[in-house]
Amino acid sequence: MHALSVRALRKTYRNGLEALRGVDLAVEEGDFFALLGPNGAGKSTLIGIICSLINKTHGQVRVFGQDLDRAPEAVKASIGLVPQEFNFNLFLPPMEILINQAGYYGIARRAVQPWAEELLHRLELWSKRDEEARKLSGGMKRRLMIARSLVHRPRLLILDEPTAGVDIEIRRAVWSFLRDLNRQGTTIILTTHYLEEAESLCRHIAIIHQGQIVEQAATRTLIDRLAIETFVLNLRGDLAEVPELGGFVLEHLDSSTLEVSVTREQTINGLFEALSRNGVEVLSLRNKQNRLEQLFLSLVDRGGLAEEPRR
Repeated sequence: MHALSVRALRKTYRNGLEALRGVDLAVEEGDFFALLGPNGAGKSTLIGIICSLINKTHGQVRVFGQDLDRAPEAVKASIGLVPQEFNFNLFLPPMEILINQAGYYGIARRAVQPWAEELLHRLELWSKRDEEARKLSGGMKRRLMIARSLVHRPRLLILDEPTAGVDIEIRRAVWSFLRDLNRQGTTIILTTHYLEEAESLCRHIAIIHQGQIVEQAATRTLIDRLAIETFVLNLRGDLAEVPELGGFVLEHLDSSTLEVSVTREQTINGLFEALSRNGVEVLSLRNKQNRLEQLFLSLVDRGGLAEEPRR
């Protein structure tokens, strides 16, 4: 069964902006799915329509077989949404925020209390359960948003850039929680600007561009489109000359910085082994270019992204 099925979905705003231009999308039940695209591609509009926050112009949305037009309440009850912006009452404590959210779905305090407590424990917010939410750190607020979206036990969880602006430690803690949730049967749709996040978590990816789905495939299939990745390596100490690393293309940026191109046939582990053999110690490594941008560029080069101007 499809957790989500979208067909011929269109949205034109009053100012004439055509945000969605016939979107077709299918997400299987139990999947961990990434929706990727540049700013302005239509991600937020698509999510808003699915969650009944935006009215569509044309098309069909079905969630677990229920048609959004015919059974809007059943669809909304099946979905938990984590938006980008914090939108809870900052003067209430986390426990009250969860209890109040459950009330919108007709769930009594006594019935939801054990589940709310479990969510706060699992998202490491239990010690803050009675503090005003405005006193929480940004990462804690982000986790509270996730807890609130799950309080009515939705079958489909939609996260709109859930780790934007949080540090690596918090991001990995959220990743671990989401993996567990998915293993327990919750279908998850994630939007993100971090291809590494999608690669680590998601089994399938769809790419939206200028209001249309231009690619939908298994994550590994899309990642394999990246024929060459370029990394910048910061080294311990100064390097008098660039070593010969047998197949890796190197550029000496300065005495302690190398730029290395790695093809699909090569591996990062192979690069580190070659550097180690040459006595070169690496302090840090980063992608020269955002990998999602690289993927977009590779799709443009292959004709996968139409550069038709938006009206």
